[in-house]
Amino acid sequence: MNPIHVVGGGLAGSEAAWQIAQAGHPVVLHEMRPDRKTDVHVTDDLAELVCSNSFRSDDVEHNAVGLLHEEMRRSNSLIMSAGDDHRVPAGGAMAVDRIAFSQSVTERLSKHHMVTVIREEISGIPPKEWTTVILATGPLTSPALSSSILELTGENSLAFFDAIAPVLYKESIDFSQAWFQSRYDKGDGADYINCPMDEEQYTDFIDALCTGETMPFHDWEKDTPYFEGCLPIEVMASRGTDTLRYGPMKPVGLTNPHVGGRAHAVVQLRQDNALGTLYNIVGFQTKLKHAEQTRIFRTIPGLEGATFARLGGIHRNTFINSPRLLDDTLRLKVEPRLRFAGQITGVEGYVESAACGLLAGRFAVAEQRGLPIIPPPQTSALGALLKHIVGGAASESFQPMNVNFGLFPPLDEKLKSGRRGRRDRRAAYARRALNAVDQWLNTESFHQ
Repeated sequence: MNPIHVVGGGLAGSEAAWQIAQAGHPVVLHEMRPDRKTDVHVTDDLAELVCSNSFRSDDVEHNAVGLLHEEMRRSNSLIMSAGDDHRVPAGGAMAVDRIAFSQSVTERLSKHHMVTVIREEISGIPPKEWTTVILATGPLTSPALSSSILELTGENSLAFFDAIAPVLYKESIDFSQAWFQSRYDKGDGADYINCPMDEEQYTDFIDALCTGETMPFHDWEKDTPYFEGCLPIEVMASRGTDTLRYGPMKPVGLTNPHVGGRAHAVVQLRQDNALGTLYNIVGFQTKLKHAEQTRIFRTIPGLEGATFARLGGIHRNTFINSPRLLDDTLRLKVEPRLRFAGQITGVEGYVESAACGLLAGRFAVAEQRGLPIIPPPQTSALGALLKHIVGGAASESFQPMNVNFGLFPPLDEKLKSGRRGRRDRRAAYARRALNAVDQWLNTESFHQ
């Protein structure tokens, strides 16, 4: 029986290896530490948490990441099991003792009779005799491997500052002020949501951008270039009062149907997912602190009550354009023996990374056994996250994303009936998701 090779011993790689081993299939887990150090890791343990020790909300009923926790628990997740064993008080959130957590993951994998852990750097595309490989090398993929991936995929860059624009829920936009229209009515004529500003509102907005508090860079990030075309909006605003009016906030080609005529400036929002539930603010990549973003962006007419699915950010990252490069089961289209998992696919967050590894591991086992690969339904958190990275998001504007209810298909009308308010809707999403993931676990070929 040929082993499955997993490259990278972070959260995604550890989870993938566990899923493979628990299915009774041999797995070789390759981790470059301590042979090659990184700028952020402190220990040599697998699944080391390098930033926060929080897995965020554990609210199964009203929070998408809490729902993902539960789906992973039902899928025999190592990361969730170790996390539950080493929880620390954090209110409604799930936080862990980061040292004990990583030590537990390392011990359980190292002692598993189907797992071989090899401490070595994989500096290029794995050899052809490795017939099934999962690349889960995370945001700090080594330069040598990054170069090999670039050459194989034909991409221009993997490591860069991705200044990410905020994403918000369409349902939270005030359409008594905003309206649908494409500039000069191009395309379908209504491809964007537009929020108008008069001259005073625009001037105040520019002042707020220029004085807002921003996030500092880490020392090891300072020499990384910005992603082409993704300058932070506050950097653009600092170059002159009218810079944004002649850039992403230009009002030309747009007519405000609520008052007639053209606004002094216009903020445009573009659909961010195939379902049309999420919209990103065009050109609003930012390194403003999150509290500042919420304060400043809610001064935009029509967004006073905006609910954000993701706030903007800027950090060094390594990820591939998954909607363009991967198939529905996370395989690289140009070389299907290679799967990708974790943050390198464009998921954001500890739990999302582990969830991606969980799916990659299960898919790899089914493939090795010649069984049909059955992805989880999109109505589940696992399925919604998977669908987003392999095709739900537009490849032209693909950016890392946390799991959120905006990635789920809308509720059927019968599920909406008699329900009012966001908490009730989220509870309905959660019930539907858990029913769907239970059915998936009962029918998939993973354990056959």
